[in-house]
Amino acid sequence: MGAQGDQDMTGAGRFVISVDAMGGDEGPATVVAGMAQSASKNPCIGFILHGPEGTLAPLVARRRELTDRVTIRDAPEVVSMTDKPAQVVRHGRHTSMWSALESVRAGEASVCVSCGNTGALMLMSVIRLRKLPGIYRPAIAVMWPSQNPQQHNIMLDGGADIRADAKDLMQYALMGASYARNGFGLKRPRIGLLNVGTEEHKGRAELREAYDLIAANARIADFEFVGFVEGRDLPGTTCDVIVTDGFTGNVALKTGEGTAKLAGDLLREAFAYSPLSRLAALMAFTSLQRMKKRIDPRRANGGVFLGLNGTVVKSHGAADATGVSSAIKLAFDLAQTGFTEKLAARVAAAAPLAPEDDGAPPGTGDDNHGDLAP
Repeated sequence: MGAQGDQDMTGAGRFVISVDAMGGDEGPATVVAGMAQSASKNPCIGFILHGPEGTLAPLVARRRELTDRVTIRDAPEVVSMTDKPAQVVRHGRHTSMWSALESVRAGEASVCVSCGNTGALMLMSVIRLRKLPGIYRPAIAVMWPSQNPQQHNIMLDGGADIRADAKDLMQYALMGASYARNGFGLKRPRIGLLNVGTEEHKGRAELREAYDLIAANARIADFEFVGFVEGRDLPGTTCDVIVTDGFTGNVALKTGEGTAKLAGDLLREAFAYSPLSRLAALMAFTSLQRMKKRIDPRRANGGVFLGLNGTVVKSHGAADATGVSSAIKLAFDLAQTGFTEKLAARVAAAAPLAPEDDGAPPGTGDDNHGDLAP
C-alpha cells in the first residue's frame, strides 16, 4: 500500500507508529495484542505494521480496537536474533525491520518500534536514518526503576557501543537530559557520570575528561551535573540520568535483571516456607502486588535509540502484550513532544568540540547482536 493508503487506514490527525511485527520471541500475535491495548487507551495512535501480510492480516482483523487504525506493509523476510548485524544490513532489504525503519525515513511514521535483534536494529537505524549532525556515537537509553518521583531513572548507553571516550560521554549527557525533559517532564534533569567512586580524582582518564566536558555544558544545556555516581545510585535519588559506556551499561542491566529475579525467587520461597508464612503472604497480598507493579519490567519496556534522524524504540525481545503496549506508549509520548527535533537543537547548542567524526556507523559489530533488556 502506498502513502495514501497509510493515511486512509491510520486516520488523519493521528500520530503514526511504525511497528516491526516480527523478530520478537513471542511472535506477531503478541505484538498485535500490544497494539490493540494501546489503541484501546489512546485514540490518537495509528499504525503501519510490517511483516508477512498473509500472517498479519488475520491477526489484525480479529482486533476490533484496530479497525481503521492499521496499514499492513508486506515484508516477507524476518531478522532473527542469531543474524549478524552486518549480514542483515547487506541482505535485509525485504525484512520487516528494514521496512519499519523506511516508514520513519520516508516521513510516513513518527517513531519505529521493534522487538527484534538489537545489534541489527541499531546498525540498520544508523545506516537508514543517519546520525544527527554533530553526534559521534548514538546510544541506547533505558529506564531503571528508582525512588525518584518519576519512578524511573534513565541510563545510557545500554549497549549500543562498548566504546565511549570523553566527548561521547558528554553527548550522552546531552541526549539523556533531552530524553528526561521530553519523556518524563523534568525541566532541569540531574546528570551523574558512573564511576568507581565519587571523588574527582578516581576513574580512568577519559572519565575525568568527560567530567570537565559535562560540567562545562551543564549551564547552556540547562541540566544539573551532580558529578560522579556509583552503581548503587542507579535506582537511587541522587540523579535522574546516569551516563556510562555501553559495555558497563549492559553489564549493569543484566546484573540488575538477575538480582531482581533472585529477590523475587527468594521472596516466594520465604512466603511458601510454612503455613504461617503463607498466611502472612495472603495478608500482605495488596502491598506485594503494588510493589510488583512498581518494579514490573514490562511497564518500563523500551530502550530508546538516541542521536538519530528519527526516533527508534527497542522493545524487549521477550515482551508480552503489556510490554509491547508500554513501548508503544513511550514511542507516542516522544513523538508528541517533537523529541528528535528538540534533541538536535540541544546537541547543536553544545560547546564546540574537536570534530573527529568520519561518518562511519558506530561499532555495533557482529558480536553485539543479542537482545537488550528493557
